[in-house]
Amino acid sequence: MNIDVLCVGHASFDLVFSVARHPSEDEKIVADDLITCGGGPAANAAVQVAKLGFSAAFAGYLGRDVYGEAHYQELIAHNIHTQCVVRGNSPTPLSTVIVKPDGERALINYKGDTKPLAADALDFSALQPKVILFDGHEPHISVPLAKQAREAGIATVLDAGSVHDGTLALMGLVDYLVCSEKFALQLKGDEQTALAYLATLAPVVVITLGERGLIWQQGTQSGALPALAINAIDTTGAGDAFHGAFAAGVAAGLDWLTVLRYASVAGSLCCTKMGARLGLPSKEEHAAVFTHLPQEFY
Repeated sequence: MNIDVLCVGHASFDLVFSVARHPSEDEKIVADDLITCGGGPAANAAVQVAKLGFSAAFAGYLGRDVYGEAHYQELIAHNIHTQCVVRGNSPTPLSTVIVKPDGERALINYKGDTKPLAADALDFSALQPKVILFDGHEPHISVPLAKQAREAGIATVLDAGSVHDGTLALMGLVDYLVCSEKFALQLKGDEQTALAYLATLAPVVVITLGERGLIWQQGTQSGALPALAINAIDTTGAGDAFHGAFAAGVAAGLDWLTVLRYASVAGSLCCTKMGARLGLPSKEEHAAVFTHLPQEFY
């Protein structure tokens, strides 16, 4: 099966509460709104790929509980190929997201006894992706797949949101290491030192910096890109949108700076709506902004 992007990693179910402010210790407050939807970096990235008009597959775990079934049906509704979704009796990971009016958020994650999939849990031989995107949350299946992809000449992208065993294991095995400011600071204390170090591990490195845009290094070349000026409603999922669009841009064969612009627009637009999954822009919404970028993006 030929697909544009295979996304490998974490799927959860999100409960997104809108609040006037984050509660203080021992305080009970009432939410202004509640959104429930599928989530998780790799799963959200797969939906973003599909919403931009590309073919996507997701590989990861969903429980047989009500949350897993709801998420599974969402993936099907978005035309995501689900042959590599493993269902089981362990719970579907849950995320409670508490969002303030300025878009700032707090998160509570719960996985219960759910463990990463075993190395032999999936057979990827039937899939022929142009790009594979990893989020590091399924290290046992991701590390050998990344090595196989390198031998087969398949482009690979790592969404490195934070430093953990999965991202550390994969950061030297991918073609595009796209990490958050949090990852850079955890790893090396500042983004420029992290950029220089990571460039010794991966051919291309990008560090996203939120409202400050991003910095990148490709071989001996480096640069920066500003962020779009937006009215942020909820920053949840912005990185997932960025990574999904980034992988789609690579699959489409866009030139390097165009890939960065393409991904930046998706990440920015995601911040303008509540909920990560619901904020992922459609092809039409993305095109309306992408085709009219300000001059500072060129």
